[in-house]
Amino acid sequence: MILPSASPLAWLLALATAVAYALAAAVASRAKAEHGHLAMAPAWTLHAAALAWGLLGSTPHFGFAAALSMTAWLVLTTYAVERQLFPQMRTRWALCALGGVSVLLAALFPGRPLHVSASPWLPLHLTLGIACYGLFAAAVVHAGLMGRAERQIRLAADSNSGIPLLTLERLTFRFVSAGFVLLSATLVAGWLFSEQLYGRAWLWDHKAVFSVLAWITFAVLLLGRSRFGWRGRSAVRVLYAGAALLLLAYVGSRFVLEVVLRRAI
Repeated sequence: MILPSASPLAWLLALATAVAYALAAAVASRAKAEHGHLAMAPAWTLHAAALAWGLLGSTPHFGFAAALSMTAWLVLTTYAVERQLFPQMRTRWALCALGGVSVLLAALFPGRPLHVSASPWLPLHLTLGIACYGLFAAAVVHAGLMGRAERQIRLAADSNSGIPLLTLERLTFRFVSAGFVLLSATLVAGWLFSEQLYGRAWLWDHKAVFSVLAWITFAVLLLGRSRFGWRGRSAVRVLYAGAALLLLAYVGSRFVLEVVLRRAI
């Protein structure tokens, strides 16, 4: 089956967003720390418009690339909020690259059309899942900053993260906790209301198996932290493992169907 292609307007929005992110990365690297984040506002707005067109346009689509693009946008939104508290955060270049690549991927692989006969509760279910992805992605970003800060401290150098190490650790696990709650809600909704959402009973397919494995991994991580005080590299490795399993659950399975097997259903 031939995969659907993005509309001309979707491509225009994607290209404009990618250019805006590139400009933001260039400008932010030269601007003062307290003003550099303003360069990302136009790109963030265009990214939101591209996402809205993909879901609300003449032919709404959704797929693995759209999920990645929404996740990137949520991470950028989290960054924008945190910069109000920690103006010295220095991750703009990497996040601009993440946003630009993800929005172009969403235009290149727009995914399957959302049928009008779908359940009215399906958008809520998708929203829970994407919000879950966004929270765990934010946790992974903060875990990466935490690891870099620890290495810099061992070398007696400036951590360059702009956030104290203990604050980074607290933020990381707050995102994990919130993501775990949403992941639990998403799995329960999919299990109990699968027939209403998708017109079929719950299936133990790749998406379900990887999602449950991710849930178990995050549950072990939170239990280990609360009962045994897990922290540092060991906890971060478990976080990365759970995030990888969650990525394989929807994004990985849809990538195989849409790109490898060339199927839009």
